[in-house]
Amino acid sequence: MTRRDFHRLGSLALGGLIKLAVAVPAVAFLLSPLRKRGGGGSEGAGTEADSLANIASLSQLKVGEPRSFPIVRDQVDAWVRYPREPVGSVWLVRQPDGVEPPVIAYSAECPHLGCAINLAPGGAGFHCPCHNSSFDREGKPLNKIPPRPMDTLDVELTKDDDPRVLVRFERFQALAEEKIPLA
Repeated sequence: MTRRDFHRLGSLALGGLIKLAVAVPAVAFLLSPLRKRGGGGSEGAGTEADSLANIASLSQLKVGEPRSFPIVRDQVDAWVRYPREPVGSVWLVRQPDGVEPPVIAYSAECPHLGCAINLAPGGAGFHCPCHNSSFDREGKPLNKIPPRPMDTLDVELTKDDDPRVLVRFERFQALAEEKIPLA
């Protein structure tokens, strides 16, 4: 082996080691979100939609009076974790005693184009100011603008003396005639 061949072979080996030293951490960085998702931790796929948001206690709600509450949670987007921030809101309506379910939760996003739904003037129902979609207190459309009623959300109550209202918050596709959950 000549000196020139020795230096050529040494340069190739050294270059390969340097490339390997850069490639291994780069591949680990790129695959880390998959490792977190598949690991069964709290960041697993689908856990946000499956988790229940603790909204309020039942005593905070007056029978038949809609009340808006924000949904605040941590957001995880691939490598970035965002601290607790508002991600949406819900309207809660307490039903009279003996009526099932005891609390109804409506998404505060209009099924027409996703704008925020407010309480209508006078409190007779709900109103979306973007395109004048209107809904009654049961979430049924009062005009032909929205393609479906207001989206209801799953509600559970804790077994405490003053039960907590837990809501499974999720978003649905706008402009669709049926409720289609977004991924």
